[in-house]
Amino acid sequence: MMFAAGSPAVTYHVDNLRGRDEADGTAPDRAWATLDRVNRAELLPGDRVLFRRGGVWRGQLRPRSGAPGASIVYGAYGEGAKPRLLGSVSKAGIDDWEPVGPSLWRTAAPRYLEAAPVQTLDTRRIYVHVEGGAAVTVDGSAGTAIVVRCRSGGARPNHVQLVAPVGGVAGGDHWRVRWTWVGPRGTSVVVQLRELGAPWRPLAPPMWVPVGGSGAVELVFAVRAPCTNAQIAWMLGGALASGSDHRLERLEWQRVAPTRPPPFELDADVGNIIFDGGARWGVKRWAAADLRNEYDFWYDPLTRSVTLVCKEHPARRHREIELALCRHIVDQGGREWVTYEDLALAYGAAHGIGGGWTRGITVRRCDISWMGGGFHKWREDGRPVRYGNGIEFWAGAEDCLVEDCRLWEIYDAALTNQGIGTNRQCNIVWRRNVVWNSEYSFEYWNRGAASVTENIRFEYNTCVDAGRGWGHSQRPDPNGRHLMFFYNSARTTNFVIRRNIFARSVDSLVRLHGRDWTAALTMDENLWFQPAGEGVWWGDERVPADRMAEFLRAKGFDANSVFEDPRFVDEAPGHYRPDPAGPGAAFGAWAL
Repeated sequence: MMFAAGSPAVTYHVDNLRGRDEADGTAPDRAWATLDRVNRAELLPGDRVLFRRGGVWRGQLRPRSGAPGASIVYGAYGEGAKPRLLGSVSKAGIDDWEPVGPSLWRTAAPRYLEAAPVQTLDTRRIYVHVEGGAAVTVDGSAGTAIVVRCRSGGARPNHVQLVAPVGGVAGGDHWRVRWTWVGPRGTSVVVQLRELGAPWRPLAPPMWVPVGGSGAVELVFAVRAPCTNAQIAWMLGGALASGSDHRLERLEWQRVAPTRPPPFELDADVGNIIFDGGARWGVKRWAAADLRNEYDFWYDPLTRSVTLVCKEHPARRHREIELALCRHIVDQGGREWVTYEDLALAYGAAHGIGGGWTRGITVRRCDISWMGGGFHKWREDGRPVRYGNGIEFWAGAEDCLVEDCRLWEIYDAALTNQGIGTNRQCNIVWRRNVVWNSEYSFEYWNRGAASVTENIRFEYNTCVDAGRGWGHSQRPDPNGRHLMFFYNSARTTNFVIRRNIFARSVDSLVRLHGRDWTAALTMDENLWFQPAGEGVWWGDERVPADRMAEFLRAKGFDANSVFEDPRFVDEAPGHYRPDPAGPGAAFGAWAL
């Protein structure tokens, strides 16, 4: 990135209560208000964006890149609690839920008012794009209806795209599209609002609708980015039966206004429901028929609604109800030289901080909690894979530091660098972090024979009670461990695990899987404590806790490690301070 040498860095302020996005942000009394404004800012290397302590923001932070020696900083100002960035939608209002059966409640659909006259879409301007061997034609010559004739529907959604130009849209607007669909019923398809022309940038979250039928369809797009030339695209590939005809009639396009301020839409998979700050949580099910027990819930991607089992109105029983959405709270893919400090991230169903191909990332004194659970993919055995991690460096990552952070209630790994394909994971330091109640405290794997992993240091971290988090009992693969080293084919050197406390886990303290780790990994000067059960799972060999020291030392690990109770004198969440006179005093986050 090029920037003017010696150009003065600017500090911007963000205040969700008193800020205004129209302000210049350069002082607390001229603060911005929203994450959207922060994401739009044309920041330069060295600039700082500071969120008011005690403030709360919902949505996603998409940082800008800095430069070596001039990172862009996202931090805090003022006094009080760390600024909270939430990846959830609150559904704590009485009007947020409607009864749909005995002990069953569904999130109420958003309501809208007309904000502009209805526009009737001219079907003579609607066209079809086909590829991948599909054979589809359209006839919109009447101007009020369009007929889609399918000889071969293709195999993938992009193979048949029905496209309607709609003109300009503004960020923050809501637009409603309506039509009547006449034709044979089929599978569900995605409808997109996107930019006209490559790279076909999405302007709003995609919507799902069933193909065909004989009724009216209505969708509302929440526009995230402005565009002067937008289009609606029905991704019909693979969904139309050969020889079928479909007719879309009375196509209407109208700007509408929600009856209450966003965020309120469940525009991504809901991976968890957190009640009253974590006093209770939901249990995700994958079909309406599976809803049986109290707090079971199901997210329907077609209607973007959640159905919850609760014996009484959820908002009468609980003060806070947070529905965690499946997107990273900080999406830093491709970013370089960024620092996050003194922030609190919570209630996201993907990763807290995630994204691939990064460099020069520093995360310092951040709290990350209640993360993961959103749908990722289906396994070959039919079981779901769910997100997510607290802090993840995916694929290529270099020159990164994570220190003095606290992470808890993470569905998968609190801390991880992992990847697939050819990449480099180099010079990554994890130190003085405190992790508890996460499935894994630290996870590593890198699959790619041409990939390189080197100079990774995990040291002076305190890791407690792996597998005791919210997600363990509902995982298809319960695997509570502090260190999880999966199959790894990358050339791996100078990977050091040192001076950490690993205390108590549901399954084992460490799992080393998929290769001979003796040449790739250095583990020494740690404190290990597992009062009973399994200590190590190495390949196919499971080693009980009382043989762990002997086993690891025979493998060339932990010659100078201690295998004793750290004797925590303060087990308050986030502390886990060992007795200064005990065996744990020289280990973990409090040792330096």
